Amino acid sequence: MQSNLVETLIGALVVVIAGVFLYYGYSTSGMRSTAGYHVTAAFDRVDGLANGSDVRLSGIKVGTVVDQRIDQQTYQAVVTLSLAQDVKIPDDSSAKITSEGLLGSNYISLAPGGSTDYLRDGGEIMFTQGSVDLMGLVGQALFSTGGSKGEGKSGTAPAPTHAP
Repeated sequence: MQSNLVETLIGALVVVIAGVFLYYGYSTSGMRSTAGYHVTAAFDRVDGLANGSDVRLSGIKVGTVVDQRIDQQTYQAVVTLSLAQDVKIPDDSSAKITSEGLLGSNYISLAPGGSTDYLRDGGEIMFTQGSVDLMGLVGQALFSTGGSKGEGKSGTAPAPTHAP
């Protein structure tokens, strides 16, 4: 009887500690729904961007990515952003997908424009720059031809040209 009571108390303590960790994780993750307004932006590439990714203005988080979809006519990735209600973004602002570092996660960086009109709920950011294909750039740098006499990777001379 005594051992059952001890096991029950230890089990209850474990459940309470797990609940505390869950609450802490939820409160610090920024995954809470924010009361704000939604705008969209169309990008050619959104590699590494996920729902819940940050939207930052001058390095400060002002919103989150809430949805991603493909536009069936343009084949661009349309991203829906939820921005804080108290942050007013000029309607000629630009959005760029960037990363926190070489191995960091991607986020959307907003650069405010100079317009006196602001984006409203359902608005669209017109000026965008998609994510950079880092592996493609590394591949180009590694496998680019660097011969000073026009030699290719195989070491053969280029085809002769005919003067007019």
